[in-house]
Amino acid sequence: MTLEEIHGQEPVPAGHDRMQGAGKALRELLVSAQRRGCLTAGVYESAKLMNVDPDIVAFCVLAADGEDEGDIALQIHFTLIQAFCCENDIDIVRVNDVGKLAAIVGPSEESGEPRDLHCILITNPNENGWKDAALEKLNSFCEESRNVNDWVPTITLPE
Repeated sequence: MTLEEIHGQEPVPAGHDRMQGAGKALRELLVSAQRRGCLTAGVYESAKLMNVDPDIVAFCVLAADGEDEGDIALQIHFTLIQAFCCENDIDIVRVNDVGKLAAIVGPSEESGEPRDLHCILITNPNENGWKDAALEKLNSFCEESRNVNDWVPTITLPE
């Protein structure tokens, strides 16, 4: 008998398929949130929003390329954002390709300049919230990851 059977859960699908599904869901969520105006990009902007009203944050994405791994200030910000998300029950994932993220989210609508995509928050400003299948899929992915002690899972975005 497996742990999933004991708790009445479906077994976790194979790692690669599960990861691909999460990557597609993240892409869908980012596009949908941007269309709705529910996307906040930037480490500073995200931290400011979480400090003012953490209840409207529905999901958090942290992104870093290989060259960012040596940026101590960015890693400290990531640690603080992760702690804040865990404390406020906000699901969080990591992405290792800022370029793919930039291709999905694009430049800032106001200035047309590239924006800081190291941290992206998906917000839910309404009390009722908007129901999004991609968000629900990502929430399930995060919950499954926590069940195997992967508190901040890494997602690979599709091409």
